[in-house]
Amino acid sequence: MLQALLSFSVYTMFKLPPLSLYVHIPWCVQKCPYCDFNSHAQKGEIPEQDYIHHLLQDLDNDLWRFRESIRERKLHSIFIGGGTPSLFSSGAIKQLLQGIESRLPFVDNIEITLEANPGTVEAGRFNGYVEAGITRISMGIQSFNDDKLQRLGRIHRAAEAKSAVDFAKISGLQSFNLDLMHGLPNQTLAEALDDLRQAVELAPPHLSWYQLTIEPNTLFAYRSPKLPDDDELWDIFEQGHQFLTAAGYRQYETSAYAKPGFQCEHNLNYWRFGDYLAIGCGAHGKLSFSHGGILRFSKTKHPKGYLRGEYLYEEKNVPYAERPFEFFMNRFRLLDAVPKHEFEAYTGLSQSTVKHQIDLAVAQNYVVENADFWQITEHGKLFLNELLELFLVEE
Repeated sequence: MLQALLSFSVYTMFKLPPLSLYVHIPWCVQKCPYCDFNSHAQKGEIPEQDYIHHLLQDLDNDLWRFRESIRERKLHSIFIGGGTPSLFSSGAIKQLLQGIESRLPFVDNIEITLEANPGTVEAGRFNGYVEAGITRISMGIQSFNDDKLQRLGRIHRAAEAKSAVDFAKISGLQSFNLDLMHGLPNQTLAEALDDLRQAVELAPPHLSWYQLTIEPNTLFAYRSPKLPDDDELWDIFEQGHQFLTAAGYRQYETSAYAKPGFQCEHNLNYWRFGDYLAIGCGAHGKLSFSHGGILRFSKTKHPKGYLRGEYLYEEKNVPYAERPFEFFMNRFRLLDAVPKHEFEAYTGLSQSTVKHQIDLAVAQNYVVENADFWQITEHGKLFLNELLELFLVEE
């Protein structure tokens, strides 16, 4: 456990990390029983133009409010999530992106991702998104088993998912991702591996493969399905990981696999403790300031309040005492080594602040280190929660 704040050694060479933007579009066709995201089932016509107007007004407010953080930084990446952002027309997405760029310049070759539901897209829409400026699509496939898709409350079927991938390949996108889940209700090892086999046959540059968990306040929490047990889940992960590795995908984050050169830049910035503006219902942001401050903030969750212009919900300064835990909670999800200088530059703390905790982690084989890097081990990945507990602040 970390000691009191008075023992902290502040590192004065604080550096502003890359700046990204998260945009939340909350509407979806129907709420899935496992989903705990801030999403709202579509009822009637979506107020597309009104929402775009408020997103840009929200951004205007933040650019002024947080001007001491943003300074001369350009946008490193944009991620448009939901909900189901592909319910919005390509024209609306183009209007949004043009509005963002007119307010905040982009880096060259910026990555701009849009989440899409395979049941809400067709070839013309994908082409329109590319023309609007989208460079990457992330598709919520979840499974290629129609029975499992129905159990998950998804509106698409396997054939639609494969058609959507075909559209993505000919649309001019620079990359696309397929979201798959494992540990589904009554799922066998063979079924989980068959999902991966069908996904790999489609040759996506990027795969997100994560375990279904039952979250509070979801339908599955009230009517819990039968899920695979721990031994079955381990077999699924172990053999699935081996399969993906043999197929040429490199795991670079706990749930993310990519072909060389196709890692998600937006997610990398997030896990590297980068900064990100956030606009839209329930969006969460993090910003650093040159004076050493770090601020987390969130936006109003419900569309009714947001569309009244009530954007900012809450904000919280991240004290020095909490920064080691927050930094490593992010960085140790990435499998690459952690540069020690980034800990100092992005937290404002000296390495000596966490020396005791790192020594304990090394002694337990959670982490190895040299003069320049900390590297999580295979053992550390399996005991990530125990590793992170070392950096929790004592009450």
